Amino acid sequence: MSAEGSPVGSRAPRVLVSGVVLSQPEGGVWRHNAELLPRLARLLAEQGGSLAVLEGRQPVAFALPETALRIASEVPAGPPILRAAREGRALARVAREARAAGRPFDLIHTAHLPVPRSLPVPMTLTIHDLRSLDLAHTPLSRRMFARTVIGHAVRRAAVVFTVSETVRARLLEGWPLAPERVQLVPNAADHLEVLPREPAPDAPILHIGHLEPRKNLALLLHAIAADASLPALVLAGRAKGTEGTRLARIADELGVAARVTFRGAFDDAELPGLYARAACVVLPSHLEGFGIVALEAQRARVPLAVSDTGALREVAGADVPHFAPDDPAACARAIRAALDSDAGVIEQHARDAARFTWDASARQWFDGLCAAVNRP
Repeated sequence: MSAEGSPVGSRAPRVLVSGVVLSQPEGGVWRHNAELLPRLARLLAEQGGSLAVLEGRQPVAFALPETALRIASEVPAGPPILRAAREGRALARVAREARAAGRPFDLIHTAHLPVPRSLPVPMTLTIHDLRSLDLAHTPLSRRMFARTVIGHAVRRAAVVFTVSETVRARLLEGWPLAPERVQLVPNAADHLEVLPREPAPDAPILHIGHLEPRKNLALLLHAIAADASLPALVLAGRAKGTEGTRLARIADELGVAARVTFRGAFDDAELPGLYARAACVVLPSHLEGFGIVALEAQRARVPLAVSDTGALREVAGADVPHFAPDDPAACARAIRAALDSDAGVIEQHARDAARFTWDASARQWFDGLCAAVNRP
């Protein structure tokens, strides 16, 4: 139902997106929004709807089309409790002003927790992963709090969107939600320019992503220490907190510091070249809600090995070399298997990865929003 209490009908909905955390640096969530929000704005405009984005104290960190309205605010990106309180007031104010102007919003969409408690129109929600519940090192008190916060959010949402069947199944297992209220909008990787492969004889093992505990990168250090015949390792991504220092210390203790390059943050334009020159890509994460890097690697025809946790095997395919995230020897064997991958298998993986497109995902999101607002 719309904000006026009647079905939207033949037009698409008017959607207000909370973008108060979208000033974040590049990563999986950044990519998801940078690819999907502009496409969603165009789809909505084509069908008589609209997209507005409430920006936070820092503006959205990617381009939006002219059809998308940017609305400035002073909502901080964090801490979460302060953000949620101010975000709720800002969203309610914008919704009231739109109603007074005769163009009320039909939905408010958010993709971060906690969600504001009082919103004047129906809400939809995207959940990328459940790290606050499922990471082993998360304290019990925080897990209990997270379960309450997530439960409150998913029960209130008209529709919950997830990026993988793994996360969708976890939500349906954890909360009594009607299956039709939890819808899949997967990520994709067709943003990546694919360059011809040009790995040198000393091409490295590559990891793409932030350096943070969830990525389990110490396992790669132990794996190359366990097998001295494996290539050197390049860790490409920005370090969060003290994780870079910790990993450098572990590399030194294991005697592999000379075989590890901390590439640091890189420009998006450098990504195709990193893949083209890599011997293989390895993702040892403890948890991933999707795993865009796995699709990027497969599109780029780079051999791939992944941990068997989270959604990585769902995205990459069951036949990709895999390993337990706490077993360095198994990780080393999977890397070796990836390096020995048959060319035909790599081509099949590239074809499988090509089935994921941002255009298709934007259409699924659009259809889900239309269904949410028109549901009796």
